[in-house]
Amino acid sequence: MFYISITLIGLDYTESLRKPESQGCLSGFFNAVNLSYLQVVSFLRPIFFILSYKIQFIYFMQSQSHLSQPKQIILGVQFLFVAFGATVLVPLLVGINPSIALFSAGVGTLIFHLITKGKVPVFLGSSFAFIAPITAATEKFGWSGALSGIVAVGVVYSLVSMLVKWRGVGFIKKIFPSVVVGPVIMVIGLSLASVGVGMAKSNWIISGVSLLSAIIAVVYFKGIIKLIPVFVGIVVGYVLSITMGKVDFTLISEAAWFSLPEFTTPTFSWEAILFMIPVAIAPLIEHVGDIYAIGAVAEKDFMKDPGLDRTMLGDGIATGLAGLMGSVPNTTYSEVTGAIELTKVTDPKVLRISAITAIIFSLVGKVSGFLKSIPVEVLGGIMLLLFGMIASVGVKTLIESKADFHKTRNMVIVSVILTVGIGGASIDFGSFSLAGIGLASVVGVILNLILPGKSKEVHMDGE
Repeated sequence: MFYISITLIGLDYTESLRKPESQGCLSGFFNAVNLSYLQVVSFLRPIFFILSYKIQFIYFMQSQSHLSQPKQIILGVQFLFVAFGATVLVPLLVGINPSIALFSAGVGTLIFHLITKGKVPVFLGSSFAFIAPITAATEKFGWSGALSGIVAVGVVYSLVSMLVKWRGVGFIKKIFPSVVVGPVIMVIGLSLASVGVGMAKSNWIISGVSLLSAIIAVVYFKGIIKLIPVFVGIVVGYVLSITMGKVDFTLISEAAWFSLPEFTTPTFSWEAILFMIPVAIAPLIEHVGDIYAIGAVAEKDFMKDPGLDRTMLGDGIATGLAGLMGSVPNTTYSEVTGAIELTKVTDPKVLRISAITAIIFSLVGKVSGFLKSIPVEVLGGIMLLLFGMIASVGVKTLIESKADFHKTRNMVIVSVILTVGIGGASIDFGSFSLAGIGLASVVGVILNLILPGKSKEVHMDGE
């Protein structure tokens, strides 16, 4: 496993690059970007110096951590890499520059921490729930039109946070029971299955190896590797693609070392807004579950302090701002929660370091060039696992919530959501259209409200 070792006092990370074995492995890559080893080291040195320097504004809240500053920085970078694969994969799949997703994730995380008083150890990254609706909305209304829908989703989060402040979290659980949330999550994953197969089939060897690598990482490994299967699959698939001549290095060599992310201004579109808003149901419930989960890991009740209303507001403002920037919606990452549980580091300051690192990476044009050079077959292989796992989370939601399928009402709700969502049903009123996940979500909520009886609430980890 290649890694750059860092000691913040002497910055001795350059030594591993100077080793002959490392130079042999990396010579093809460095030649592609027209740089010598010393040039690469010279470029990396100021970045690590910035990270090692005491950046005062990330300490805007007091922390109970006793970790030294160098350890905090290293852990912050490590937590970013846990979320890195998923964060950059979403923009690649919807066809935008991944640098803007890194930038909005970093800025959004810092805003979240500010709103939540710096108490919750959370990193916000790109949300998989919106891949299908963003793709469909872009086809119908253009990318700038779809962005107005993303901004609206952020507004919905913010409005719901006000309702939570007023009524508590109970009303959300009643409106969105397990028999609504579970199948909606399943639809999110299964509706994208054909896209994954379409990307993977162009080269089954590369996509198969990428898929197998991710599976091995998540099933057979322990520790941090188990938490980054997407990252592992992309790296292994990328290396294989290099040996098979499938990587276009000109995307890296022609990229500038420093470049600003590609910002896009939203174009107001009622149709896009109404198209995207219903999709917010699943991420809203996921947010509640993630806050319960991170609270259980940190052994603190974040539902009360700083409160679910603040965490949801932070998520909403971060998502709305992402839409205004031209990026994809943000969400709390359960993968990062897993890394926090593994390392037992619950200091929110470390996650703010992750956010700052994401912003720095977003300004490095070569990073964006590298991400764009990832072959479609590699992404396709990862998607075969990823979208299936999303669907399995929906099944898990039903099982853990002990949904009673002896009740006809539950079977009806689940059945209709699945057939409407996967079948591609659509309702059109003039220029307004409601289809796919959004329509399935709305139908599920209506059926839950009008059918006699009650369904069990979604089980939340930590409750």
